[in-house]
Amino acid sequence: MKIGGELDLSVEFCGVHFKNPFILSSAPPTTTGEMMGRAFDAGWAGAVTKTLVTDASSIVNVTPRLGSLSFPGSTDEPKKIYAFENIELVTDRELSLWLKEIEELRKKYPEHVVIASIMDDASKPDGWQYMGKKCEEAGAQMIELNMSCPHGMPERGMGSAIGQNAELAARVSRWTAEAVNIPVMAKMTPNVTDVGLVAKSCVEGGADAISAINTVGAIIAVDLETLVPKPTVAGYSAHGGLSGAAVKPIALKAVATIAQAVKVPISGIGGIGTWEDAAEFILLGASTLQVCSAVMAQGYGIIDDITDGLRNFMEDKGFDTIQDFVGLSLEKLVPLTDLSKEVRVASSINEETCVKCDLCYVSCRDAGYQAISLKDDRTPAVDREKCTGCSLCMHVCPVWDCITMTPLEQA
Repeated sequence: MKIGGELDLSVEFCGVHFKNPFILSSAPPTTTGEMMGRAFDAGWAGAVTKTLVTDASSIVNVTPRLGSLSFPGSTDEPKKIYAFENIELVTDRELSLWLKEIEELRKKYPEHVVIASIMDDASKPDGWQYMGKKCEEAGAQMIELNMSCPHGMPERGMGSAIGQNAELAARVSRWTAEAVNIPVMAKMTPNVTDVGLVAKSCVEGGADAISAINTVGAIIAVDLETLVPKPTVAGYSAHGGLSGAAVKPIALKAVATIAQAVKVPISGIGGIGTWEDAAEFILLGASTLQVCSAVMAQGYGIIDDITDGLRNFMEDKGFDTIQDFVGLSLEKLVPLTDLSKEVRVASSINEETCVKCDLCYVSCRDAGYQAISLKDDRTPAVDREKCTGCSLCMHVCPVWDCITMTPLEQA
């Protein structure tokens, strides 16, 4: 509904009220309580602490611990990062300090949501239950179970070593849910065959919600001067977790799969940096949205643009609340075998906007169906009878809307 003429972006998630759907995920932007407080001041509705452990003194991070991918690849132009890889571990700050900061945050920001991320191994319930209880006592409104970190922690029997095993994931969910009276959210790893199966096991174990996804296991690059993978630490490297815009398609698929597998709230994570990203995650089943990499690159201030943009989108589409369009696009997802084979399209090229770069011609010639030829002045011409409608030319064209796919019978 509208409040004072403005659309209401608030969300009820597992009975917890969020003034808008945007949350900082458990990551470098939530390294301390002070940072989370500044994010709340900027307009974020909630934040997940960097993952807490019972023995933070054992956590020692390497330097450097970040790698990135950017475009354009040339060093002559300003770069825009579209992916990070990190080999950073969980918090190295003691649990007692975090509990104090959670308590302080709850007192200072009573209208904001503090979610405690916790991690232990799956051999015994003690650590999970102890941390869950302590965080609840300190004022955390939800617990997020980190069973999904792809690097560092799996070697210790933690992180994705749990989330890749549905039985272990269910066990940890049950242990924690039995120990606390606040909602428990299980965080999924994308590095599995069927994320829906793991999510379902967690819900059967007692999880009240699912968050997805954690980072994607990756090696981001190799330094061609030293021949060492990146990020390079004293001449060596290790696989890490990929985040940012590059993982958004993987995250969207995971969220949709989970939404079709379970009937609990979903917190979407993975490549969210714009209002468009946010709307897509909501349409595929998420009702809160966690952000990390975009904040790492641009700061907490992006919250203004994404909330304004989402509000404008809702007004344009006639949605009064976030819930009005949660999962609305899921009904349009069908098995590939069910897609229509009757509708046929082919390429149409707007010669007025064409810049005669030859990219459509080359791609169709070398990776398509040889349906594009070049006129004497290098203007491309489509043989629409020969075109199979794959749409490759449209995607490689550097000019927006120069190439469109139109019904085959349309001239």
